[in-house]
Amino acid sequence: MTDQTLPHGEAALSIPQMLGVDPVWIATGILIAVYAVMITEKLNRAILAMLGAALMVLFGIINQEQAVSGVDANTLALLIGMMVIVGITSKSGLFQYAAIKAAKSVKAKPIGILIMLTLITAVFSALLDNVTTVLLIAPITLLITEELNTRVFPFFMAEILASNIGGTATLIGDPPNIIIGSAAGLSFNDFVNNLAPVAAVCLSVVMVVIYLMNRRELSQIPQSASDKIMRFKESEAITDKVLMVKSLFVLGLVMLGFTLGHGHGIQPGTSALAGAALLMLLAFGHQPGDKQTESVHDIFGEVEWVTIFFFGGLFVIVSGVEHVGLLDFFGQKVLELTDGDLMKTSFLIFWASGILSAILDNIPFVATMIPLIESTADTFGGPTAIEPLWWSLALGACLGGNGTLLGASANLTVAAFAERAKQPIRFISFVKVGFPIMILTLAIANVYIWLRYF
Repeated sequence: MTDQTLPHGEAALSIPQMLGVDPVWIATGILIAVYAVMITEKLNRAILAMLGAALMVLFGIINQEQAVSGVDANTLALLIGMMVIVGITSKSGLFQYAAIKAAKSVKAKPIGILIMLTLITAVFSALLDNVTTVLLIAPITLLITEELNTRVFPFFMAEILASNIGGTATLIGDPPNIIIGSAAGLSFNDFVNNLAPVAAVCLSVVMVVIYLMNRRELSQIPQSASDKIMRFKESEAITDKVLMVKSLFVLGLVMLGFTLGHGHGIQPGTSALAGAALLMLLAFGHQPGDKQTESVHDIFGEVEWVTIFFFGGLFVIVSGVEHVGLLDFFGQKVLELTDGDLMKTSFLIFWASGILSAILDNIPFVATMIPLIESTADTFGGPTAIEPLWWSLALGACLGGNGTLLGASANLTVAAFAERAKQPIRFISFVKVGFPIMILTLAIANVYIWLRYF
Protein backbone atom coordinates (compact mmCIF):
# COMPACT_ATOMS: atom_id res chain seq x y z
CA MET A 1 0.00 0.00 0.00
CA THR A 2 1.27 3.46 -0.75
CA ASP A 3 2.04 5.47 2.34
CA GLN A 4 -0.62 7.96 3.37
CA THR A 5 0.45 11.47 4.40
CA LEU A 6 -0.41 12.60 7.90
CA PRO A 7 -1.47 16.23 8.72
CA HIS A 8 2.12 17.18 9.68
CA GLY A 9 3.58 15.77 6.47
CA GLU A 10 4.79 12.50 7.99
CA ALA A 11 4.21 9.27 6.09
CA ALA A 12 1.92 6.75 7.75
CA LEU A 13 3.54 3.38 8.28
CA SER A 14 1.86 0.28 6.88
CA ILE A 15 1.30 -2.70 9.17
CA PRO A 16 4.19 -4.72 7.65
CA GLN A 17 6.50 -1.75 8.31
CA MET A 18 5.28 -1.42 11.88
CA LEU A 19 5.80 -5.14 12.46
CA GLY A 20 9.17 -5.07 10.75
CA VAL A 21 8.10 -7.89 8.40
CA ASP A 22 8.59 -8.00 4.65
CA PRO A 23 5.14 -7.74 2.91
CA VAL A 24 6.12 -10.73 0.76
CA TRP A 25 6.01 -13.00 3.82
CA ILE A 26 2.63 -11.69 4.95
CA ALA A 27 1.08 -12.06 1.47
CA THR A 28 2.56 -15.53 1.09
CA GLY A 29 1.35 -16.50 4.55
CA ILE A 30 -2.20 -15.41 3.73
CA LEU A 31 -2.15 -17.34 0.43
CA ILE A 32 -0.79 -20.53 2.02
CA ALA A 33 -3.21 -20.31 4.96
CA VAL A 34 -6.20 -19.94 2.62
CA TYR A 35 -5.07 -22.92 0.50
CA ALA A 36 -4.29 -25.08 3.54
CA VAL A 37 -7.67 -24.57 5.18
CA MET A 38 -9.44 -24.95 1.84
CA ILE A 39 -7.93 -28.42 1.36
CA THR A 40 -9.29 -29.54 4.75
CA GLU A 41 -12.83 -28.52 3.68
CA LYS A 42 -13.49 -27.43 7.27
CA LEU A 43 -14.50 -23.93 6.21
CA ASN A 44 -16.62 -22.77 3.28
CA ARG A 45 -14.33 -21.54 0.51
CA ALA A 46 -16.26 -18.29 0.01
CA ILE A 47 -15.67 -17.40 3.67
CA LEU A 48 -11.99 -18.24 3.27
CA ALA A 49 -11.54 -16.20 0.10
CA MET A 50 -13.34 -13.16 1.50
CA LEU A 51 -11.35 -13.34 4.75
CA GLY A 52 -8.08 -13.69 2.84
CA ALA A 53 -8.98 -10.73 0.61
CA ALA A 54 -9.83 -8.60 3.64
CA LEU A 55 -6.50 -9.48 5.28
CA MET A 56 -4.61 -8.43 2.14
CA VAL A 57 -6.12 -4.94 2.49
CA LEU A 58 -6.04 -4.73 6.29
CA PHE A 59 -2.37 -5.70 6.42
CA GLY A 60 -1.56 -3.07 3.82
CA ILE A 61 -0.39 -5.47 1.11
CA ILE A 62 -2.67 -3.65 -1.35
CA ASN A 63 -5.00 -0.71 -0.93
CA GLN A 64 -8.73 -0.55 -1.55
CA GLU A 65 -8.36 0.70 -5.12
CA GLN A 66 -5.89 -2.04 -6.02
CA ALA A 67 -8.19 -4.67 -4.50
CA VAL A 68 -11.15 -3.50 -6.57
CA SER A 69 -9.11 -3.29 -9.78
CA GLY A 70 -7.81 -6.82 -9.15
CA VAL A 71 -11.32 -8.30 -9.42
CA ASP A 72 -12.04 -9.64 -12.92
CA ALA A 73 -15.51 -8.24 -13.56
CA ASN A 74 -15.83 -10.02 -16.91
CA THR A 75 -15.44 -13.44 -15.29
CA LEU A 76 -18.03 -12.68 -12.60
CA ALA A 77 -20.46 -11.25 -15.18
CA LEU A 78 -20.09 -14.34 -17.37
CA LEU A 79 -20.73 -16.69 -14.45
CA ILE A 80 -23.75 -14.78 -13.13
CA GLY A 81 -25.28 -14.36 -16.59
CA MET A 82 -24.97 -18.04 -17.51
CA MET A 83 -26.27 -19.16 -14.10
CA VAL A 84 -29.41 -17.05 -14.58
CA ILE A 85 -29.95 -18.33 -18.13
CA VAL A 86 -29.51 -21.97 -17.11
CA GLY A 87 -31.71 -21.47 -14.03
CA ILE A 88 -34.60 -20.23 -16.16
CA THR A 89 -34.04 -22.78 -18.94
CA SER A 90 -34.06 -25.69 -16.47
CA LYS A 91 -37.60 -24.74 -15.40
CA SER A 92 -38.83 -25.65 -18.88
CA GLY A 93 -37.72 -29.28 -18.46
CA LEU A 94 -35.41 -29.17 -21.51
CA PHE A 95 -32.46 -30.89 -19.84
CA GLN A 96 -34.59 -33.64 -18.31
CA TYR A 97 -36.18 -34.23 -21.72
CA ALA A 98 -32.74 -34.62 -23.33
CA ALA A 99 -31.60 -37.16 -20.70
CA ILE A 100 -34.73 -39.36 -21.00
CA LYS A 101 -34.69 -39.15 -24.79
CA ALA A 102 -31.04 -40.24 -24.80
CA ALA A 103 -31.77 -43.22 -22.53
CA LYS A 104 -34.61 -44.39 -24.75
CA SER A 105 -32.55 -43.90 -27.92
CA VAL A 106 -30.35 -46.83 -26.85
CA LYS A 107 -33.37 -49.00 -25.95
CA ALA A 108 -32.60 -48.30 -22.26
CA LYS A 109 -29.72 -50.75 -22.31
CA PRO A 110 -27.72 -49.97 -19.13
CA ILE A 111 -24.32 -49.71 -20.83
CA GLY A 112 -25.90 -47.63 -23.60
CA ILE A 113 -27.46 -45.30 -21.04
CA LEU A 114 -24.08 -44.90 -19.35
CA ILE A 115 -22.41 -43.95 -22.63
CA MET A 116 -25.24 -41.58 -23.65
CA LEU A 117 -25.31 -39.79 -20.29
CA THR A 118 -21.53 -39.44 -20.51
CA LEU A 119 -21.81 -37.93 -23.98
CA ILE A 120 -24.64 -35.57 -22.99
CA THR A 121 -22.71 -34.42 -19.93
CA ALA A 122 -19.67 -33.62 -22.08
CA VAL A 123 -21.71 -31.67 -24.65
CA PHE A 124 -23.68 -29.73 -22.04
CA SER A 125 -20.45 -29.00 -20.15
CA ALA A 126 -18.99 -27.42 -23.26
CA LEU A 127 -22.05 -25.23 -23.85
CA LEU A 128 -22.85 -24.40 -20.22
CA ASP A 129 -20.38 -24.77 -17.35
CA ASN A 130 -19.57 -28.15 -15.85
CA VAL A 131 -20.94 -27.42 -12.36
CA THR A 132 -24.31 -26.37 -13.77
CA THR A 133 -24.34 -29.41 -16.05
CA VAL A 134 -23.85 -31.95 -13.27
CA LEU A 135 -26.48 -30.16 -11.18
CA LEU A 136 -28.94 -30.85 -14.00
CA ILE A 137 -27.81 -34.37 -14.94
CA ALA A 138 -27.25 -35.88 -11.46
CA PRO A 139 -30.92 -36.02 -10.36
CA ILE A 140 -31.90 -37.71 -13.66
CA THR A 141 -29.05 -40.19 -13.22
CA LEU A 142 -30.27 -41.09 -9.73
CA LEU A 143 -33.77 -41.66 -11.06
CA ILE A 144 -32.53 -43.93 -13.86
CA THR A 145 -30.16 -45.98 -11.66
CA GLU A 146 -32.96 -46.41 -9.14
CA GLU A 147 -35.14 -47.93 -11.85
CA LEU A 148 -32.23 -50.10 -13.02
CA ASN A 149 -31.56 -51.14 -9.40
CA THR A 150 -27.83 -50.63 -9.85
CA ARG A 151 -25.00 -48.65 -8.26
CA VAL A 152 -24.83 -44.98 -9.17
CA PHE A 153 -21.01 -44.84 -8.85
CA PRO A 154 -20.13 -45.90 -12.44
CA PHE A 155 -22.61 -43.34 -13.82
CA PHE A 156 -21.53 -40.49 -11.55
CA MET A 157 -17.86 -41.27 -12.13
CA ALA A 158 -18.34 -41.21 -15.90
CA GLU A 159 -20.25 -37.94 -15.71
CA ILE A 160 -17.56 -36.27 -13.61
CA LEU A 161 -14.88 -37.32 -16.10
CA ALA A 162 -17.00 -36.15 -19.02
CA SER A 163 -17.86 -32.82 -17.42
CA ASN A 164 -14.21 -31.90 -16.91
CA ILE A 165 -13.18 -33.09 -20.39
CA GLY A 166 -16.17 -31.48 -22.12
CA GLY A 167 -15.62 -28.28 -20.16
CA THR A 168 -12.09 -28.13 -21.53
CA ALA A 169 -13.37 -27.49 -25.05
CA THR A 170 -14.80 -23.97 -24.73
CA LEU A 171 -14.36 -20.64 -22.99
CA ILE A 172 -17.47 -21.11 -20.83
CA GLY A 173 -17.15 -24.85 -20.19
CA ASP A 174 -14.95 -24.75 -17.08
CA PRO A 175 -14.33 -21.88 -14.63
CA PRO A 176 -10.52 -22.02 -15.17
CA ASN A 177 -11.10 -21.37 -18.89
CA ILE A 178 -13.29 -18.38 -18.07
CA ILE A 179 -10.53 -16.89 -15.92
CA ILE A 180 -7.80 -17.62 -18.49
CA GLY A 181 -9.84 -16.27 -21.39
CA SER A 182 -10.62 -13.04 -19.59
CA ALA A 183 -7.04 -12.49 -18.41
CA ALA A 184 -5.35 -13.34 -21.71
CA GLY A 185 -7.95 -11.74 -24.00
CA LEU A 186 -8.72 -15.05 -25.71
CA SER A 187 -12.07 -15.38 -27.50
CA PHE A 188 -14.70 -18.12 -27.53
CA ASN A 189 -13.51 -19.10 -31.01
CA ASP A 190 -9.89 -19.27 -29.83
CA PHE A 191 -10.83 -21.87 -27.22
CA VAL A 192 -12.91 -23.93 -29.65
CA ASN A 193 -10.17 -23.90 -32.30
CA ASN A 194 -7.35 -24.77 -29.90
CA LEU A 195 -8.93 -27.03 -27.27
CA ALA A 196 -12.04 -28.67 -28.77
CA PRO A 197 -10.06 -31.09 -31.02
CA VAL A 198 -7.99 -32.57 -28.19
CA ALA A 199 -11.02 -32.60 -25.87
CA ALA A 200 -12.91 -34.67 -28.47
CA VAL A 201 -10.02 -37.16 -28.73
CA CYS A 202 -9.73 -37.46 -24.93
CA LEU A 203 -13.49 -37.95 -24.58
CA SER A 204 -13.52 -40.70 -27.23
CA VAL A 205 -10.72 -42.58 -25.48
CA VAL A 206 -12.33 -42.19 -22.05
CA MET A 207 -15.69 -43.42 -23.33
CA VAL A 208 -14.00 -46.60 -24.57
CA VAL A 209 -12.35 -47.04 -21.15
CA ILE A 210 -15.68 -46.45 -19.37
CA TYR A 211 -17.35 -49.05 -21.60
CA LEU A 212 -14.66 -51.66 -20.93
CA MET A 213 -14.70 -51.01 -17.17
CA ASN A 214 -18.46 -51.32 -16.70
CA ARG A 215 -19.86 -53.58 -19.42
CA ARG A 216 -19.72 -56.76 -17.31
CA GLU A 217 -21.49 -55.28 -14.28
CA LEU A 218 -24.18 -53.48 -16.31
CA SER A 219 -24.82 -56.43 -18.61
CA GLN A 220 -26.15 -58.39 -15.61
CA ILE A 221 -29.09 -55.98 -15.09
CA PRO A 222 -32.34 -57.75 -16.13
CA GLN A 223 -34.33 -56.65 -19.18
CA SER A 224 -37.33 -55.83 -16.96
CA ALA A 225 -35.40 -52.88 -15.52
CA SER A 226 -34.77 -51.49 -19.00
CA ASP A 227 -38.46 -51.91 -19.81
CA LYS A 228 -39.29 -49.55 -16.92
CA ILE A 229 -37.07 -46.86 -18.45
CA MET A 230 -38.71 -47.33 -21.86
CA ARG A 231 -42.07 -46.52 -20.26
CA PHE A 232 -40.84 -43.03 -19.28
CA LYS A 233 -42.56 -40.34 -21.34
CA GLU A 234 -40.03 -37.70 -22.27
CA SER A 235 -42.76 -35.36 -23.46
CA GLU A 236 -43.97 -35.09 -19.86
CA ALA A 237 -40.56 -33.73 -18.85
CA ILE A 238 -41.29 -30.53 -20.81
CA THR A 239 -43.26 -28.46 -18.31
CA ASP A 240 -43.31 -25.18 -20.29
CA LYS A 241 -42.90 -25.35 -24.09
CA VAL A 242 -43.12 -21.58 -24.55
CA LEU A 243 -40.37 -21.00 -22.01
CA MET A 244 -38.25 -23.67 -23.69
CA VAL A 245 -38.51 -21.90 -27.06
CA LYS A 246 -37.66 -18.54 -25.47
CA SER A 247 -34.70 -20.08 -23.65
CA LEU A 248 -33.31 -21.74 -26.79
CA PHE A 249 -33.68 -18.46 -28.69
CA VAL A 250 -31.75 -16.52 -26.05
CA LEU A 251 -29.10 -19.24 -25.71
CA GLY A 252 -28.59 -19.03 -29.48
CA LEU A 253 -28.13 -15.27 -29.29
CA VAL A 254 -25.66 -15.57 -26.41
CA MET A 255 -23.61 -18.17 -28.30
CA LEU A 256 -23.62 -15.82 -31.29
CA GLY A 257 -22.40 -13.06 -28.99
CA PHE A 258 -19.59 -15.29 -27.71
CA THR A 259 -18.57 -16.15 -31.27
CA LEU A 260 -18.78 -12.70 -32.92
CA GLY A 261 -18.51 -10.31 -29.98
CA HIS A 262 -14.79 -10.54 -29.33
CA GLY A 263 -13.94 -8.94 -32.68
CA HIS A 264 -16.17 -5.96 -31.84
CA GLY A 265 -14.91 -5.35 -28.31
CA ILE A 266 -17.84 -7.11 -26.64
CA GLN A 267 -16.65 -9.34 -23.79
CA PRO A 268 -18.37 -12.70 -23.03
CA GLY A 269 -19.54 -11.30 -19.69
CA THR A 270 -21.52 -8.61 -21.52
CA SER A 271 -23.14 -11.19 -23.83
CA ALA A 272 -24.07 -13.41 -20.87
CA LEU A 273 -25.57 -10.59 -18.79
CA ALA A 274 -27.44 -9.20 -21.80
CA GLY A 275 -28.82 -12.67 -22.50
CA ALA A 276 -29.83 -13.11 -18.86
CA ALA A 277 -31.65 -9.76 -18.87
CA LEU A 278 -33.41 -10.57 -22.16
CA LEU A 279 -34.53 -14.01 -20.98
CA MET A 280 -35.84 -12.57 -17.70
CA LEU A 281 -37.77 -10.01 -19.74
CA LEU A 282 -39.23 -12.70 -22.03
CA ALA A 283 -39.98 -15.09 -19.14
CA PHE A 284 -41.29 -12.64 -16.53
CA GLY A 285 -42.08 -9.39 -18.38
CA HIS A 286 -45.76 -10.24 -18.84
CA GLN A 287 -46.31 -10.82 -15.11
CA PRO A 288 -47.84 -8.22 -12.75
CA GLY A 289 -45.34 -6.09 -10.81
CA ASP A 290 -45.40 -8.02 -7.54
CA LYS A 291 -45.24 -11.44 -9.21
CA GLN A 292 -42.48 -10.24 -11.53
CA THR A 293 -40.35 -9.08 -8.59
CA GLU A 294 -40.90 -12.43 -6.87
CA SER A 295 -39.87 -14.36 -10.00
CA VAL A 296 -36.70 -12.30 -10.46
CA HIS A 297 -35.87 -12.69 -6.77
CA ASP A 298 -36.32 -16.48 -7.04
CA ILE A 299 -34.10 -16.82 -10.11
CA PHE A 300 -31.35 -14.71 -8.56
CA GLY A 301 -31.63 -17.03 -5.56
CA GLU A 302 -30.51 -19.90 -7.84
CA VAL A 303 -27.24 -18.16 -8.70
CA GLU A 304 -24.32 -19.86 -6.97
CA TRP A 305 -23.37 -16.80 -4.93
CA VAL A 306 -20.90 -18.87 -2.92
CA THR A 307 -18.93 -19.38 -6.13
CA ILE A 308 -19.21 -15.72 -7.11
CA PHE A 309 -17.91 -14.42 -3.77
CA PHE A 310 -15.21 -17.10 -3.77
CA PHE A 311 -13.99 -15.82 -7.13
CA GLY A 312 -14.15 -12.20 -5.99
CA GLY A 313 -12.11 -12.85 -2.86
CA LEU A 314 -9.66 -15.05 -4.73
CA PHE A 315 -8.95 -12.35 -7.31
CA VAL A 316 -8.04 -9.92 -4.50
CA ILE A 317 -5.75 -12.49 -2.81
CA VAL A 318 -3.91 -13.19 -6.08
CA SER A 319 -3.68 -9.46 -6.75
CA GLY A 320 -1.96 -9.03 -3.37
CA VAL A 321 0.52 -11.84 -4.03
CA GLU A 322 1.25 -10.39 -7.45
CA HIS A 323 1.72 -6.89 -6.01
CA VAL A 324 4.54 -7.95 -3.67
CA GLY A 325 6.43 -9.55 -6.59
CA LEU A 326 6.13 -13.19 -5.51
CA LEU A 327 4.74 -14.38 -8.83
CA ASP A 328 7.42 -12.51 -10.80
CA PHE A 329 9.99 -14.32 -8.65
CA PHE A 330 8.49 -17.72 -9.41
CA GLY A 331 8.17 -16.77 -13.09
CA GLN A 332 11.91 -16.15 -13.21
CA LYS A 333 12.59 -19.46 -11.45
CA VAL A 334 10.45 -21.29 -14.03
CA LEU A 335 12.42 -19.63 -16.83
CA GLU A 336 15.72 -20.57 -15.18
CA LEU A 337 14.54 -24.16 -14.76
CA THR A 338 13.57 -24.41 -18.43
CA ASP A 339 16.54 -22.38 -19.75
CA GLY A 340 14.12 -19.86 -21.23
CA ASP A 341 12.87 -22.47 -23.73
CA LEU A 342 9.19 -21.99 -24.64
CA MET A 343 8.48 -25.69 -25.24
CA LYS A 344 10.06 -26.77 -21.94
CA THR A 345 8.19 -24.00 -20.12
CA SER A 346 4.94 -25.07 -21.76
CA PHE A 347 5.39 -28.71 -20.74
CA LEU A 348 6.39 -27.73 -17.20
CA ILE A 349 3.28 -25.56 -16.80
CA PHE A 350 1.13 -28.28 -18.36
CA TRP A 351 2.23 -31.11 -16.07
CA ALA A 352 2.47 -28.92 -12.98
CA SER A 353 -1.07 -27.65 -13.53
CA GLY A 354 -2.31 -31.17 -14.27
CA ILE A 355 -0.87 -32.79 -11.15
CA LEU A 356 -1.48 -29.87 -8.78
CA SER A 357 -5.05 -29.37 -10.04
CA ALA A 358 -5.73 -32.95 -8.97
CA ILE A 359 -4.63 -32.09 -5.45
CA LEU A 360 -5.95 -28.54 -5.20
CA ASP A 361 -9.15 -27.06 -6.59
CA ASN A 362 -8.17 -25.98 -10.12
CA ILE A 363 -9.83 -22.55 -9.82
CA PRO A 364 -7.51 -20.97 -7.23
CA PHE A 365 -4.51 -22.68 -8.82
CA VAL A 366 -5.24 -21.14 -12.23
CA ALA A 367 -5.91 -17.72 -10.71
CA THR A 368 -2.47 -17.88 -9.10
CA MET A 369 -0.72 -19.07 -12.28
CA ILE A 370 -2.09 -16.38 -14.61
CA PRO A 371 0.11 -13.49 -13.44
CA LEU A 372 3.10 -15.85 -13.38
CA ILE A 373 2.59 -16.68 -17.07
CA GLU A 374 2.04 -13.01 -17.89
CA SER A 375 5.44 -12.24 -16.35
CA THR A 376 7.14 -14.42 -19.00
CA ALA A 377 5.76 -12.45 -21.99
CA ASP A 378 8.77 -10.14 -22.36
CA THR A 379 11.19 -13.08 -22.37
CA PHE A 380 9.36 -14.98 -25.11
CA GLY A 381 8.50 -12.03 -27.35
CA GLY A 382 5.15 -10.62 -26.23
CA PRO A 383 1.57 -11.74 -25.45
CA THR A 384 1.04 -13.54 -28.77
CA ALA A 385 4.18 -15.64 -28.37
CA ILE A 386 3.06 -17.08 -25.03
CA GLU A 387 -0.30 -18.39 -26.27
CA PRO A 388 0.92 -22.04 -26.06
CA LEU A 389 1.44 -21.43 -22.32
CA TRP A 390 -2.21 -20.44 -21.91
CA TRP A 391 -3.41 -23.58 -23.71
CA SER A 392 -1.03 -25.70 -21.63
CA LEU A 393 -2.42 -24.18 -18.43
CA ALA A 394 -6.04 -24.65 -19.54
CA LEU A 395 -5.54 -28.27 -20.60
CA GLY A 396 -3.58 -29.18 -17.50
CA ALA A 397 -6.02 -27.55 -15.08
CA CYS A 398 -9.21 -28.90 -16.69
CA LEU A 399 -7.99 -32.45 -17.32
CA GLY A 400 -6.15 -32.54 -13.98
CA GLY A 401 -9.48 -31.93 -12.25
CA ASN A 402 -10.30 -35.60 -12.87
CA GLY A 403 -7.44 -36.86 -10.68
CA THR A 404 -9.10 -36.70 -7.27
CA LEU A 405 -12.40 -35.79 -5.66
CA LEU A 406 -10.97 -32.37 -4.71
CA GLY A 407 -9.75 -31.57 -8.23
CA ALA A 408 -12.77 -29.63 -9.51
CA SER A 409 -15.98 -28.09 -8.22
CA ALA A 410 -18.07 -30.43 -10.39
CA ASN A 411 -16.56 -33.45 -8.60
CA LEU A 412 -17.66 -32.22 -5.19
CA THR A 413 -21.09 -31.26 -6.53
CA VAL A 414 -21.73 -34.81 -7.78
CA ALA A 415 -20.33 -36.26 -4.56
CA ALA A 416 -22.94 -34.28 -2.63
CA PHE A 417 -25.73 -35.93 -4.66
CA ALA A 418 -24.21 -39.36 -4.03
CA GLU A 419 -24.02 -38.62 -0.30
CA ARG A 420 -27.70 -37.65 -0.18
CA ALA A 421 -28.59 -40.86 -2.03
CA LYS A 422 -26.68 -42.84 0.65
CA GLN A 423 -24.18 -44.05 -1.97
CA PRO A 424 -21.16 -41.91 -1.03
CA ILE A 425 -18.20 -41.60 -3.38
CA ARG A 426 -15.09 -42.33 -1.32
CA PHE A 427 -11.88 -40.43 -1.95
CA ILE A 428 -9.82 -43.59 -2.58
CA SER A 429 -12.50 -45.15 -4.83
CA PHE A 430 -12.48 -42.00 -6.91
CA VAL A 431 -8.66 -41.88 -7.16
CA LYS A 432 -8.46 -45.52 -8.29
CA VAL A 433 -10.56 -44.69 -11.35
CA GLY A 434 -9.91 -40.98 -11.86
CA PHE A 435 -6.14 -40.70 -11.46
CA PRO A 436 -5.11 -43.27 -14.13
CA ILE A 437 -7.64 -41.75 -16.56
CA MET A 438 -6.30 -38.29 -15.76
CA ILE A 439 -2.73 -39.43 -16.58
CA LEU A 440 -3.97 -41.01 -19.82
CA THR A 441 -5.73 -37.82 -20.98
CA LEU A 442 -2.77 -35.65 -19.92
CA ALA A 443 -0.46 -37.85 -22.02
CA ILE A 444 -2.78 -37.45 -25.03
CA ALA A 445 -2.91 -33.68 -24.49
CA ASN A 446 0.88 -33.49 -24.14
CA VAL A 447 1.31 -35.09 -27.56
CA TYR A 448 -1.29 -32.68 -28.96
CA ILE A 449 0.54 -29.62 -27.54
CA TRP A 450 3.82 -30.82 -29.05
CA LEU A 451 2.31 -31.55 -32.48
CA ARG A 452 0.28 -28.37 -32.69
CA TYR A 453 2.59 -25.73 -31.23
CA PHE A 454 6.13 -27.07 -31.43
